[in-house]
Amino acid sequence: MGRNTIKIALKRFSFFISDRPIKHTSLPLIAQLCLISLPRVTISSDQNLLLSVLLLLFVYKKTAHFSKETETNRPHWQRNGKTLSFFSAESILAESTLVPEEDLQLGAMFVKKLVEKASIKKPGGTSDGLKPSDVEPRLVFHYGIPHGATKFAYDTIQKILAISTLDGRIKLYGRDNTQAQLESPEAVPSKFLQFIQNKGILVNVTSNNQIEASNPIRVWDLDRKVLSSVHVSKEDITSFTVMQSNLYIYVGDYLGNVSVLKLDQESCLLERMKYIIPLSASHGSPAEVSVDTAVLHALPQPAAESKRVLIVFRDGLLALWDIRESKSIFTTGGGLLQSQHHEMKKVTSACWACPFGSKVAVGYSNGEIFIWSVPAFTNSRTELQLDRATQNAPILKLNLGYKVDKIPIALLKWLCVDGKESRLYVMGASDLASTNTLQVILLNEHIETRMVKLGLYLPEPCIDMEIISSSFEQSKHKQDILVLIGKSGRIYVYDDCLIGKYLLQSQSKSSPSLPKEFMVKMPFADSSITVAKFITNTPNLLNFGDEDYTRLAKNIPSPFPFESRPKDGNHSFQFSGFTKVKNLYITGHSDGAINFWDLSCPFPIPMLSLKQQSEDDFSLSGIALTALYFHTDSRLLVSGDQIGMVRIFKFKPEPYAENSFLSFQGSSKKESNYIHGVKLMKVNGSVLSINISPSLVHLAVGSDQGYVSVFDIEGPTLIYQEHIASEISTGIISLQFDTCFLHGFEKNILVVATKDSSVMALDADTGNMLSSSSVHPKKPYRALFMQILDGQDFLVRGSNMSNNQDPSKRKSDEDGPKQSSLLICSEKAVYVYSLNHVAQGVKKVLYKKKFQSSSCCWASTFCGASDAGLALLLSTGKIEIRSLPELSLIRESSIRGFTYSAPRLNSFSASSICISWDGELIMMNGDQEMFIVSMLFQKENFRLVDFVSQVYRKELMFSQEGLPTGSIIQKEKKRGIFSSVMKGSKPKQVPEVETEDTRESIEELSTIFSTANFECHQDENKDSMALDDDGIDLDIDDIDLDDPVEKTKDQNLLAALNKKKLASKFQAFTCKIKQMNVKNEKNIKEEVKDEKTGAVDQIKKKYGFSLSGESSAAKIAQNKLQENIRKLQGINLRTAEMQETASSFSAMAKEVLRISEKDKQSS
Repeated sequence: MGRNTIKIALKRFSFFISDRPIKHTSLPLIAQLCLISLPRVTISSDQNLLLSVLLLLFVYKKTAHFSKETETNRPHWQRNGKTLSFFSAESILAESTLVPEEDLQLGAMFVKKLVEKASIKKPGGTSDGLKPSDVEPRLVFHYGIPHGATKFAYDTIQKILAISTLDGRIKLYGRDNTQAQLESPEAVPSKFLQFIQNKGILVNVTSNNQIEASNPIRVWDLDRKVLSSVHVSKEDITSFTVMQSNLYIYVGDYLGNVSVLKLDQESCLLERMKYIIPLSASHGSPAEVSVDTAVLHALPQPAAESKRVLIVFRDGLLALWDIRESKSIFTTGGGLLQSQHHEMKKVTSACWACPFGSKVAVGYSNGEIFIWSVPAFTNSRTELQLDRATQNAPILKLNLGYKVDKIPIALLKWLCVDGKESRLYVMGASDLASTNTLQVILLNEHIETRMVKLGLYLPEPCIDMEIISSSFEQSKHKQDILVLIGKSGRIYVYDDCLIGKYLLQSQSKSSPSLPKEFMVKMPFADSSITVAKFITNTPNLLNFGDEDYTRLAKNIPSPFPFESRPKDGNHSFQFSGFTKVKNLYITGHSDGAINFWDLSCPFPIPMLSLKQQSEDDFSLSGIALTALYFHTDSRLLVSGDQIGMVRIFKFKPEPYAENSFLSFQGSSKKESNYIHGVKLMKVNGSVLSINISPSLVHLAVGSDQGYVSVFDIEGPTLIYQEHIASEISTGIISLQFDTCFLHGFEKNILVVATKDSSVMALDADTGNMLSSSSVHPKKPYRALFMQILDGQDFLVRGSNMSNNQDPSKRKSDEDGPKQSSLLICSEKAVYVYSLNHVAQGVKKVLYKKKFQSSSCCWASTFCGASDAGLALLLSTGKIEIRSLPELSLIRESSIRGFTYSAPRLNSFSASSICISWDGELIMMNGDQEMFIVSMLFQKENFRLVDFVSQVYRKELMFSQEGLPTGSIIQKEKKRGIFSSVMKGSKPKQVPEVETEDTRESIEELSTIFSTANFECHQDENKDSMALDDDGIDLDIDDIDLDDPVEKTKDQNLLAALNKKKLASKFQAFTCKIKQMNVKNEKNIKEEVKDEKTGAVDQIKKKYGFSLSGESSAAKIAQNKLQENIRKLQGINLRTAEMQETASSFSAMAKEVLRISEKDKQSS
């Protein structure tokens, strides 16, 4: 039986003994099973050899679990009346007559190799290396514009802009450059996104992929930046409108009904009110109802938000609903469902086009835009009847060219500027970028004769828009910005003041200049990043204070607004050296610039921009940088670019002159104030890798053409240049200096890794190859990373760590003999080789890990509290943390929103990733966003994280609450269609006004919405409730529904059982109260005939006394009943919330159990 046969048998044996207790008496049977169907095997002759192998493996497996036990605590094994220790393999073999001596020696040779290999691995839980408790990958901060934006929301008082994305993220932008990111549990886009104005609450409606007709409504607390509650709507939500002056929300569904939700500000819980606007009452009789009656908009009337709401149906009907009277008081638009060609058109968008709520703009699916008149004041019945009679057609039809191409009107927004001019923003739903999908129209009294409009041409179609204000305390004037989201997720902005200026100048037949759009990106991102380095915890004692960083944060340009951008595009920052910087981020750009950033806070503060090419040339080269190296102790910077130029920058000793300022975006010769000199070298090909020897004497440079060049830094002079030949790929991705023992002598070597995953060693002094062959895997894949690992503590020694690592954390060679290994990672596998064998050209794989279902995009090492680890970014978006050198999986995580884009041929990747020595990861997604990820548990390397992420300000809410709550809306004149918002129009006399007290309206709405206005529809929405037929009279004063004190389990159970019965008795008592009220109302009507009595009743009602025929006892009972019903609703609501929370925890527990079982199976 050959060695291969034994290996196959051993693999089968490992299957039998894995996690199973095996007795030695079962070995013969297991041996036969392992040898079945193997080639050239005879059970009688070969069984003895295999039994020796199995027996020794059996002994090793038993002793491995007790290797740290003391001699007295060792378990023993009883056989034939004798006690044998598990450690005594010889005793077991002596007692066994199954194995001949000659076969035992041969079998022991195979077992010895297996035992040696197994002894290297550290059992889980007893390893001294990186532990799972040391690692916790998490997002510390997100900076910039999120990728895949889909929807806007804006708080006009707090000045907070919210942007939702396709993957369920919500990015918030506040004052003073504050930014925060929220993540929904599910990675689904937002359907509706709205603020509760000035309350620090954001409401997000998402689509549920699992339940088609279900829309979760999530309530976010911006102060704590947490998800406070989730309200699941059973119907498919088609309209969602938050009332601005209170905490009520109109929710329209696809059936045509409108329900009301109330938000409790303290608990952030949504409660469904009893008030409802059914389709049958708002739309009309069933015969008039069309097929598609979904509610597309519910628009509270600006002049009377708490009195009326305009319901816009998808079939074109507009219904003005009176909240108090609970009926539709005005309808229009229903007769124009078909065009002249009898084609069906549906409403796609709508908005108010007047500050008084008397005109509404409606966009249709065929590209038409109509302006409809709506009665704004219903104090006069004659005026309402006149409007109802004359409203058979829209007052204006806008022809903007959308109808020709049949482009649906996706979105309409109206803006009134200082009461002087009015503009309508129209966005078409076209997939063609060449189509003019965005237009702005000036609404005035001459719009019927001459339309003034502006077409905004963007590089791509738009999907959403918002108008935000850029006014701050230091600003004397208000400036608005038009913000747009492109189909690709990019964000564009226009200065709305320039748009208004263009429209006004167009009226005078002049030729104004067209406003230009700006693509929003991170500040200073004028060129893309091609290479980056991140250095944390620099050993400096003179760091900036929190006050300094707070001041710098406010002065950094923000993507919003315009006024924070200087007109010349330059930003001056004082460069005072590297001494006070804790975290240093260095970026090389496509235009040849090198930028230094202070990342001590979780946002990049510009420090320095190097554009110097030589001693006398201070201009940009325009050549992309491909490699960077920075040594913190010696202040030595080395860069390499795409054409093979290598520059060495030597900084002057600090401190620098106090008046040394640098224009970050402009060119300046003041770089000579802190640059001692620039040295230039040229190599063949594009520079891919740079490294410096530990003695800071030699500089190694690798190019994409396979050349390894070593220079003397002082010269600089070329010491030697070697060409590494390769049939597949010659690029040198990594170079590292080290020492190894070769033929009994210590040798200085230069380890080289190529793109095809080959590694070899050169003589660091002469450049000669130490072996004629290289070490490489069987199948070559593109190499990503190479690192030398020390045998004692596995701390990294290469280009990634030698300039960042704290020397005190490294162990000296006196602690023991050094046994270095070599780590190389490719797209499909990770290998750990013996460094001494690599120097000899021998392939000895210590550990390896292959990626089966995915590929690796990026890899690097970092140091934890106990040992080093390997960080891998996979193509699936997951981040794996593995131990070194065993490559065992420690933790797996993912960062939502980050997608690595692989570089194309002869181009650079849009993604830039780098990591510090202590596990702080910086991931750049193009010029839009930056992800700061911390790998280690409880590692706090960044300052002011809470400050820069606090977008909501409570003090602003309190200051606004002190303002007068009454709102006065002037009644518009009838001179022209839009004369009320014409520039320069002034009323000649005091017009009629309609005043609405916000506090009184909130109290009144609370009473109205808490009462069921349509019983038949109310019964359909609430749970069936058993009625008490006994008719037992209840005394309301004897019932206490206040929150009880904490009771025992039995008492709570009894209360839950009686709750249903109690509710039924309340409902029966309500019916009796209503009957009493009906009788009282009849009596009052009869007494009103007497004029004197009627006058007395009005006086009594004004001062709070009961009317003449009204029963005071019934009034008191009704008030008490309503109060108790509200308390009972609160109890039911809390019970439903507890049930929902319990089901959520149950689902979470099942998910955790499923993942743990899956991990056990995979391991």
